[in-house]
Amino acid sequence: MFISEFKDYLLLEKKYSPHTVTAYTTDLFSFLEFYQQEYEVSDVSKAGYSQIRSWIVLLVDSGVSNRTVNRKVSSLKTYYKFLLKVGHIDKNPLAKHQALKASKKLQIPFSIQEVYEVLKELTDNQDFESVRDKLIIELFYATGMRRIELVNLRLSDIDISNQQIKVLGKRNKERYLPLLSSVSETLECYLDLRLEIIKDKEDSSLLLTKKGVKIYETLVYRIINSYFSKASSKVKKSPHILRHSFATHLLNEGANLNAVKELLGHSSLAATQVYTNHSVAQLTKVYKQSHPRNKK
Repeated sequence: MFISEFKDYLLLEKKYSPHTVTAYTTDLFSFLEFYQQEYEVSDVSKAGYSQIRSWIVLLVDSGVSNRTVNRKVSSLKTYYKFLLKVGHIDKNPLAKHQALKASKKLQIPFSIQEVYEVLKELTDNQDFESVRDKLIIELFYATGMRRIELVNLRLSDIDISNQQIKVLGKRNKERYLPLLSSVSETLECYLDLRLEIIKDKEDSSLLLTKKGVKIYETLVYRIINSYFSKASSKVKKSPHILRHSFATHLLNEGANLNAVKELLGHSSLAATQVYTNHSVAQLTKVYKQSHPRNKK
C-alpha cells in the first residue's frame, strides 16, 4: 500500500508539515477501515470510485460536514495521485470526483477594543507566565503568524536590533516579519524572565512552559481562549481568529492586499481574499454613514 513511502513523499517532496502529514494519513486510515469492513479487502489501491463513493455517502449520512468530507476525500485523492506517480496504479479513481458544496464559514474577528482589553489586563502582571502570554498574543496580533509557526520559533529567529523575526511557514518557506517596538519591549522582558526559568537547561525554543520545556499547540490554544473569553462574547476564540483579526484590521486600515498576503505567508491571493469580507462590510458602513444621498 506504500503508506510509509506516501508519508515520505508528503514530508520530503511536497514539504508538508508533520501535522499535515498526520492529518492526511488519518484520513487514509479512515477509508482503509471502512474498505476492510465493507469489502473485506485490505489494499485500498484496488478500490474503485463506486466503493469510495459508498464511503462518502456513509460519512454524509453520519452527519459529517461537507467541508470535512471534502478534506478527507482530498487526502485520499492525493494518495492515489502518489500511487499513479510511482506506477502502482493506472488511473486515479477520484480524478473526476466533484467536491461537495460547502458553505463558507464566516470567521468573525476580534474587535480592536477586545484585543486591547486583553493586553491591558496582562500589562500589570510581570510574572513569567503573564509576560509570556502577553508576548504570544502580541506576536499573533502584530505579525499574523500561524500557531505552529509560533510554537516552532527559536531564539535564533529573533532579531531585536533590526526589529524583525524569521518564521518557518508551510512547506519550509521562510519569511521575515517586522516587529513593533511594543512587541520588542515585551520580548526583551520575556527573555530576561526566561533565563530564570531555564537555569542550566539548554533549549533553543523561544517560547517555554513554566517548567522550562518547549510550549505546545494545545497550551497556546488554551491561553488565547482563556483570555479572550473574558473580553469577548464571540463563539470562536482561537489563535486562528487572532490571526484573522490581524489581517482584517490591516485591510480595514487600507493595507495593500498583496502586502497582507506576504505577511500571512499565503501562496496565492485567493487564500487572502477571504479576509476582505469584513473590510467590504466596513466600507459599506462608512459609505452609508457618509454618502450625501443616504442622509436624505
